[in-house]
Amino acid sequence: MVEHTDDGHHVVVDGRKWRATDPLIPADDAAVLRRWLMAARRDVGTAKRAGDTGGEAAARSRVHAAKTALGERGPAWWEQDEDARRDRWTDGLRQAADEGFAPPE
Repeated sequence: MVEHTDDGHHVVVDGRKWRATDPLIPADDAAVLRRWLMAARRDVGTAKRAGDTGGEAAARSRVHAAKTALGERGPAWWEQDEDARRDRWTDGLRQAADEGFAPPE
């Protein structure tokens, strides 16, 4: 089980604080964004093992985009209004869809 800070803004893993995913994101959308994030993280590892610096940079860029869409990077989701939060994750969903990640039907 993941421990959250009292304000819900962060999770604590092995004593280290990380920004929590925006709780306003619908579960299906968050699942798509997490799948996109995990695929990008795998691509980072694959590119590193292959010595493909360009591929690694592209994969890291996708990791950053997915984490931003989830609210884990960029402007703090708790400081944004609902429209800005929705725009952030829907932009991420569009990027994920461009790479073949789609919401479940």
